[in-house]
Amino acid sequence: MIDPVLASGLLIAVFVVLLGLGAPIGICIVVASCSTMLLVLPFDIAMFATAQKMFSSLDSFSLLAVPFFILSGVIMNSGGIATRLVNFAKLFTGRLPGSLSYTNIVGNMMFGAISGSAIAASTSIGGVMVPMSAKEGYNRGFASAVNIASAPTGMLIPPTTAFILYALASGGTSIAALFAGGMVAGCLWGVGCMLVTLVVAKRNNYRVFFALQKGVAWKVTLEAVPSLLLIVIIVGGIVMGIFTAIEASAIAVVYTLFLTLVLYKTLALKDLPGVFVQTVVMTGIIMFLLATSSAMSFSMSITSIPAALSKLLLGISENKIVILLVITAFLLVIGAFMDIGPAILIFTPILLPIMVKLGVDPVHFGIIMIYNLAIGTITPPVGSGLYVGASVGRVKVEDVIRPLMPFYAAIIGVLLLITFVPEITLFLPRLLGVM
Repeated sequence: MIDPVLASGLLIAVFVVLLGLGAPIGICIVVASCSTMLLVLPFDIAMFATAQKMFSSLDSFSLLAVPFFILSGVIMNSGGIATRLVNFAKLFTGRLPGSLSYTNIVGNMMFGAISGSAIAASTSIGGVMVPMSAKEGYNRGFASAVNIASAPTGMLIPPTTAFILYALASGGTSIAALFAGGMVAGCLWGVGCMLVTLVVAKRNNYRVFFALQKGVAWKVTLEAVPSLLLIVIIVGGIVMGIFTAIEASAIAVVYTLFLTLVLYKTLALKDLPGVFVQTVVMTGIIMFLLATSSAMSFSMSITSIPAALSKLLLGISENKIVILLVITAFLLVIGAFMDIGPAILIFTPILLPIMVKLGVDPVHFGIIMIYNLAIGTITPPVGSGLYVGASVGRVKVEDVIRPLMPFYAAIIGVLLLITFVPEITLFLPRLLGVM
């Protein structure tokens, strides 16, 4: 029997070295997995097992939801929905201190949920709101920090592919329950950002009042509601059992095509080939990561790495609170260095059995995990959302870190709240009868 410490050391070393050399993360995963398997299997069998695991991991009907949701997100992102959502958000936030910042937060929550992408929300909503905020006298670093901090809410507010990947990696956790709980967690993230904005806006006297002409509010609402109905249709349909997540993803594509081609007329038929190409590229990346992550899970399984990790964690303490703190810290570090997709696929099979053994509900852990990893998208050194948000705001990363600190504190505060008070995120799935 191979020593799990040696196996895990080799796996991590090969992965880190290749990543440091600039290799794509999928290649890093598969080479590290094959190297680890060679400790216990002959070369030809290790290669065959890797190929078999990669192929079988993609042989799942449930995976059809991934490209469809990606396609609907790309269509919405390309269809000029952002401006309509910004105008709609102004109706609720226009008379608050720091109103432009609140508008940015609410806009990111709505657009991120529709597009399923923190980067899309940050660029589309932030691209409108940050220059407008700077023009009105807001500190550009703070305006950029607001945009960066609130962009990942769309990774929690459904529909989102992150929960679909977790459901697959966890062996069939209810997507409807994850969507319902994720909506609560995403809204609480947004509320945390709003509380920080309230303090900073009052301190700096950021006051902007939107004067709405008669009849404009009704017109703005009519323009935005069809886009927002996507969330209601998809989440409501899944939760009520009208259709499955796969069927919902196809309905999302049809609905977004209707919005952008027929209702809003912001896309033309000639634009669709580019939309499809972008979708194929994004889907190909996710599917390759899914396949390679499956190979890594197998390599860790045959070298007893998960069992050794479980023994190590439970050796620290058998107290659920302590283990949750350790795993939360671990996921925050992982999220700072690794994209959310591969992190979900790699670490769910390792950590979930430990959590279940301690009595943590798989739905609750899924929400905790996605929330942790979403934070990593806006933290250095690798967080793509941080660098994209700084670029959108036309500020240096070092100039936005300080304004981000209060937001980090609020976001992590919400994380600890939903981690140690499970009912906060589980009450809605239970109320809807999907758990």
